[in-house]
Amino acid sequence: MTVLMTILGIVVFVIGLLFSIAWHELGHLSTAKLFGIRVPQYMVGFGPTLFSRKKGDTEYGVKAVPLGGYIRMIGMFPPGPDGRVEARSTSPWRGMIEDARSAAYEELEPGDETRMFYTRKPWKRVIVMFAGPFMNLVLAVAIFFGVMMTFGLNAQTTTVSTVSDCVINQSENRDTCAKDDAPAPAKAAGLKPGDKIIAYNGQSVDDYGVLQSRIRASHGTATITIERDGTRRTLHADVIENQVAKTDGDGGVVDGEYVTAGFLGFTPASGIVKQSFGQSVDQMGTMMENGVQSMLALPSKIPDLWNAAFDGGERKQDSPIGVLGAARVGGEVFTLDIPPENQIAMMLFLVAGFNLSLFLFNMLPLLPLDGGHIAGALWEAVRRHTARVFRRPDPGPFDVAKLMPVAYVVAGIFVCFTLLVFIADLVNPVKIT
Repeated sequence: MTVLMTILGIVVFVIGLLFSIAWHELGHLSTAKLFGIRVPQYMVGFGPTLFSRKKGDTEYGVKAVPLGGYIRMIGMFPPGPDGRVEARSTSPWRGMIEDARSAAYEELEPGDETRMFYTRKPWKRVIVMFAGPFMNLVLAVAIFFGVMMTFGLNAQTTTVSTVSDCVINQSENRDTCAKDDAPAPAKAAGLKPGDKIIAYNGQSVDDYGVLQSRIRASHGTATITIERDGTRRTLHADVIENQVAKTDGDGGVVDGEYVTAGFLGFTPASGIVKQSFGQSVDQMGTMMENGVQSMLALPSKIPDLWNAAFDGGERKQDSPIGVLGAARVGGEVFTLDIPPENQIAMMLFLVAGFNLSLFLFNMLPLLPLDGGHIAGALWEAVRRHTARVFRRPDPGPFDVAKLMPVAYVVAGIFVCFTLLVFIADLVNPVKIT
């Protein structure tokens, strides 16, 4: 049964992956057709074609390897200075440029002179190239918001998990009470595990972060309204000042830093909590920020990945994972001993996280990524605008093909990194259990 559920989780993730890729390419396809650019091919996957069908002037299909997708647009690069696209050169770097230029014109047909990508204004090309990553962002936001607002997130609640026996400065890093330690205000007031705090000092509260802030800002006698065994009760506690861990504003604590604040003395229980729209926006902003930081930190992860892949080192939980690793995580999700709705929510979050990563990765201003083509179009717009301001001749379209040698280097680095992640995912995978 466990093997079957693992396979089912992997299949569900692969379906989500293929949909995400198709959704990405649909953004490019729809905007390219909107601006009159001819698109000969729309493909999900790489390698041999499993299925294809031609509709209009576009061939739609699925290929054997579900690791990406693409659309082919006519005239991605402008002609060379001589107006030809088939010129050859003995220089390997020049050859790369000409090969890329030739590929952009392979399926040129009569009448395509006005339907080529490079002939469109820079702002239209920016929209076409941005539309793909943007579709991934839209899908990620829709899934994240849908899960957070209808199902919820695992978070600290206002229900009491444990009650402290005494007052201990958190910087002392001890769990046992000493003889001279004062009783904790919560225990002295009669607070018990399982109590749900619904109001503090007469103000209703249903969010632990808000409750924590009110407790820390108070001092002296406090009124606590609780629900216990289905009935409401009112308790009175003498809140004291104590040294407690500093919070980061997002529900976490700052390691090694402490502040003096009001102290009640209980630990909150965790549970699934539905998020409001505002809370979902805050969570989405945090995830975007964390995603950008993780992207910037990728080079620093290489030594740990290498150790995990070849030296038996520990695979850290924040280690980058590839498609194989994500599929294995998807398989694990369906084997967890949790309710089915929790499994579905976790799988949706996994697919949403993949889409968010696709958006951030593709927005890097490097060829052959979408962000590289966007950067080229923006640079062309700047050059042409500057020429108009200073009444100089129009410099013409920016020849992105000249950057193809750099693109091959970037692609080589990405391939090497992907192989390293693949090996680490294979021999030393990240696990959620």
